[in-house]
Amino acid sequence: MEGMRFSELHCREVINLCDGARLGEVSDLVFDPVCGQITAIVVPGQGGLMGLFSREDCVIPWSCIETLGEDYILVKFRR
Repeated sequence: MEGMRFSELHCREVINLCDGARLGEVSDLVFDPVCGQITAIVVPGQGGLMGLFSREDCVIPWSCIETLGEDYILVKFRR
């Protein structure tokens, strides 16, 4: 079984198929501590004034991922 490294997901552009919006780039992953599986990807919130007062990170459940492309990740995610 061939796996995927975090470095291969990190910084991939995330695009929401629901509205065509670019959500940002993957900055982190969320794991289930019991089974060790990835449960979500994290995209940083959009920065406010000069990066201050930024919004909360966008945590997208793994089940919302439709496609893992070479340069992008397509998701169906309702905010």
